[in-house]
Amino acid sequence: MGSVEQSNFSAPPVVASARGLLLDFDGTIIDSTAAIIKHWHKQGEIMGVDPNVILASSHGRRSIDVFKMYDPSKANWEYIIHQESLIPKEFGQDAVEIPGARKLLASLDDVNVPWAVVTSGTRGLVNGWIEVLKLAHPRTMVVAEDVENGKPDPTCYLLGRQRLRLPENAEMIVFEDAPAGVRAGKAAGFKVIGLATTHTVGQLRDAGADWIVEDLRSVKLKDFKDGVVQVEIVNGLVDTF
Repeated sequence: MGSVEQSNFSAPPVVASARGLLLDFDGTIIDSTAAIIKHWHKQGEIMGVDPNVILASSHGRRSIDVFKMYDPSKANWEYIIHQESLIPKEFGQDAVEIPGARKLLASLDDVNVPWAVVTSGTRGLVNGWIEVLKLAHPRTMVVAEDVENGKPDPTCYLLGRQRLRLPENAEMIVFEDAPAGVRAGKAAGFKVIGLATTHTVGQLRDAGADWIVEDLRSVKLKDFKDGVVQVEIVNGLVDTF
């Protein structure tokens, strides 16, 4: 989990503007850390690899990229899509929503703000969690199997903007909890709000996050007019502003 105990989350409100919003899923909208740990312990036993070694490098990355490192024979979409589809079914009780996520997304949908989920998970995994947690289904998604290279490569976030049918020069705001995802957002040329839900403030800062908050209770829709969305960031990390 993230480390926020020694951090000062009391910065004054700041308003950030963009044409659209791109949100990572796990660690940003939901927290399935406990389920994913069990999943990689299961896979580690199958592969004969220490699951703690796998977990040290897996968060924020696609399973196919993790399997390429530890067992290339399983680095294929048929195996991965099936295995990830089982996670919500086997470990559904181990996931919760990130505080503030449901409220923020509902406010975006109420006024048709362009937003998309951009995740390192497969479509089946995301849909499974949405069903288990009774979340609204995103109208636009970019999932693991949609891109050749996963985060920190920026392709997924650039594709997210494209799927929202926004111009190539449209400014976007990315929401991320993992350093690999923060780097992907920054490499795409976007501003990034880092959530200290699964990683330390230092890791998010080093990855280049423009703002750091504890969770989505600190981000509120302020306005959406003439194709520009404004979000207010409250109680952010003091030294990121």
